[in-house]
Amino acid sequence: MLLTFGGRSYALRAGESVLDVLARHGVGLPSACRAGACHTCLLRAEAGDPGEAGQEGLKPALRASGYFLACLARPATDVTVAPAASDIFTPATLLRRERLAADVLAVWLRPHRPVGFRAGQHVTLTRGDGIIRPYSIANLPSEADRDGMEFHLRIYPQGAMSGWLATARQGTELSIGIPTGQCFYLPGNPTAPLLLAGTGTGIAPLLAIARDAQASGHRGPVILVHGASEPDRLYLGEQAPRDCTAATGRPPARWRTCARSRGEDIVAAVAGEFSALADPMATRAYLCGGAGSGTRLRRALFMAGGVVAAPPGGAGPPGGSPPGRPGRAGGVGRLAEGYSDTPAVVGGAVPLPERKPAALPSPGSGAS
Repeated sequence: MLLTFGGRSYALRAGESVLDVLARHGVGLPSACRAGACHTCLLRAEAGDPGEAGQEGLKPALRASGYFLACLARPATDVTVAPAASDIFTPATLLRRERLAADVLAVWLRPHRPVGFRAGQHVTLTRGDGIIRPYSIANLPSEADRDGMEFHLRIYPQGAMSGWLATARQGTELSIGIPTGQCFYLPGNPTAPLLLAGTGTGIAPLLAIARDAQASGHRGPVILVHGASEPDRLYLGEQAPRDCTAATGRPPARWRTCARSRGEDIVAAVAGEFSALADPMATRAYLCGGAGSGTRLRRALFMAGGVVAAPPGGAGPPGGSPPGRPGRAGGVGRLAEGYSDTPAVVGGAVPLPERKPAALPSPGSGAS
């Protein structure tokens, strides 16, 4: 079988993904999660069939237009593919930026046309030279309409995107990809407990989800847990942010922090919060952050009785199902997982590699 990209053809090995074959031949296709979650590696099939697996989780309009995810696609026939067309990206302008901590930056972007999203979803940001990274949205749609779309990102040394944004001037142009991800508030059960746990900048989209739930009239308990290695990395502070306070007549969200250097384990904290809830079996849990902590959090909730939803690739719960406890999609203690600028766990029980999101070889690529 042959994969044709950019006018050149490459032989596909058995079981090899489109992303794998391009990487093997040194083709610089951007990627981050390699698990079908971040959508950084979105391509379009011009001829042939990329396979059904590569289109899992995509919107119907994208599927109908031949789009697929290179990390998941394993074609069964010859296929000719091309980069995503420019019409799925929205031009945007950098409005302003603000240091929230020594190594955390908030940026606000004004899209040139409306970008519909749910609080907690993520998008890709693309520089003019093609460097692309996925980031979660940190504010609500109504706020984005007024103030621009907000993102919190960890600044990495030599970061191709984060380091660049830290010095970019107001008015700099970028592109915003299509909002994606299932990490958002679902109305319909306003008394169910919501447990949201994030490490690093992964707390930003979770705070947006909590605020969205409160604005939607959610009456059940809302618990946010922020974890970091050191206290000074709890960049939103030890006390609950002001915008975490619920409207009159509803209880405020509860805020808890954990710093590993103080002997506080976010996994133990989240498992304890889950078990202490009056109705843990009705809880919806949201996780966002690094792959290591994300995997541990999922397993702890699973062992406490929660059910881990199946990821895009169809894998089961983290570490496999314990005897007599098969993984099922949906059900008790549903999990929704989001994307942050740290290597996030996205779209169900998908443990991502312990590395920073990075493009395959391309000029100036590096940690974001």
